[in-house]
Amino acid sequence: MMSSPKKAVLLIHGGAGTLLRSKMDEVQEAKYRGALQAILLAGEAQLAAGAAALDVVVEAVRQLEECELFNAGKGAVYTAAATHELDACVMDGSNLQAGAVAGLSRTRNPVLAAQAVLRHSKHVMFVGAAADALAASHGLEQVAPDWFGTKQRFEQLQRAQQTDAGALLDHDGQAGGQAPIVEQSKFGTVGAVALDLQGHLAAATSTGGMTNKAVGRVGDSPLIGAGCYANDATVAVSCTGTGEAFMRSCAAFDVSALMAYQGLSVQAAAEQVVLEKLPKLGGAGGLIALAANGEFSLPFNTAGMYRGHVSLGNAPVVAIYRDEA
Repeated sequence: MMSSPKKAVLLIHGGAGTLLRSKMDEVQEAKYRGALQAILLAGEAQLAAGAAALDVVVEAVRQLEECELFNAGKGAVYTAAATHELDACVMDGSNLQAGAVAGLSRTRNPVLAAQAVLRHSKHVMFVGAAADALAASHGLEQVAPDWFGTKQRFEQLQRAQQTDAGALLDHDGQAGGQAPIVEQSKFGTVGAVALDLQGHLAAATSTGGMTNKAVGRVGDSPLIGAGCYANDATVAVSCTGTGEAFMRSCAAFDVSALMAYQGLSVQAAAEQVVLEKLPKLGGAGGLIALAANGEFSLPFNTAGMYRGHVSLGNAPVVAIYRDEA
């Protein structure tokens, strides 16, 4: 756990898992670190200009969706039917308003669709074709379903199906040298949490789901209180990991509840959820949590997690492995 001397803070993550230096190509590692750093720098500029926390996290996640290195938007994994189904959620801590979408197949940036639900609908969640239609009605770019795919992701699906591996979590099954990943051990959800100069919190989470997942399966990422939560009174949280365990434990909300009801610090609450509660349910992964006082925590129970943070006036910090600060 760390605390920021400045009020405005941004945290991001790009997935957790068994990320090993022995499997990391130097060029690939530089790409991951460079992508995280660039997104943090852009977010810092937004915060310095007085942007709202919600706008900052949405833009950070949109940029992660545009980066093929991560399993959200472009580069999302395939379902068992060789299609794409994308999910996202956003939440504004100032008023507890939220928007979520699941099973998108045509909206280029799912996080923008979730934001559109928050801004323009009295409802909280839309799914499938109706979610794409709502996004399109508000001017969000629509693409052909195969736009999200990449050669690497399709090869993942083929390996999973040829080996009868079932549904692989996010980036599982990547070929050696393509990413620092042990088979069946990486969770590629992306997310961001921010505290703005007005003292408001927000969170956003987006994912392509699981390689070879059953059509129609939805994980924790678009579910408020499971994979995403924000409340100015306590904390903003974005999760990544085995979705079913995060859903069953209401992981994101549990961090807030431990802070509100037991008076725990953000570090103590986040670590209790990730290091004690989730493993009992078979939950592997991590989360990023940012408290209303600017303190934050980025715990994970895997070997690594793509992550980074920045506060006004300070250089961005990015990390991948467990032994990094």
